[in-house]
Amino acid sequence: MNNTNTVKQKSLFDVRKLVFTALLSAMAVVLMKFLSFKVPIMPGFISFDFSDVPALLASLTMGPISGVVVCLIKNLGGFLIAGSTTGGIGEISNFILGCLLVVPAGIIANKAGHTIKHVIFACLAGAVSMAAIGVVTNYFIIYPMYTAMMPMEVIIGMYTAILSEADTLIECLLIFNLPFTFVKGVIAALISVPLYKRLRPIFNSYYNEKK
Repeated sequence: MNNTNTVKQKSLFDVRKLVFTALLSAMAVVLMKFLSFKVPIMPGFISFDFSDVPALLASLTMGPISGVVVCLIKNLGGFLIAGSTTGGIGEISNFILGCLLVVPAGIIANKAGHTIKHVIFACLAGAVSMAAIGVVTNYFIIYPMYTAMMPMEVIIGMYTAILSEADTLIECLLIFNLPFTFVKGVIAALISVPLYKRLRPIFNSYYNEKK
């Protein structure tokens, strides 16, 4: 009897997980493609959006795999629906940075017991990961890909136009991208934690049953 109840409980959780992942993915597509804006202190090819919030919520409530799925769907969906001004490179960058945020946050939150204190720490760890490791992925992967569209001198020139001292790629990434990405992650965390408190009870029954 207990086994039957456990199977039903797990089945209900899996349905909830599928539905919420789909809903959060749709929200992320809308936020990324239709509610993004340019930031004056950053080069024109970099924009700010809130699409990391649904992905972070998915990771915190359902685990890092769900967060990665939301990151993947939002970028594929956004590319197919609205196209891309960067030939898909911006979407690849967004996917990588999103994963760097949601995977550490989801792993820490799901291992630590989902207290608000642990969730806040998990989100901050994700923001640090996204900012710090993002410098590495941008330097070795994303910006070399951008050179297929424009010379590196032009890319660096966009940063130099804002701050003349930033005249190498690594300086540009450390002075501009690192703090920008960290702040973006922190803002996603500030929005996600209160929403998490409301969404988490939906999944509590299954997790309590697992224990």
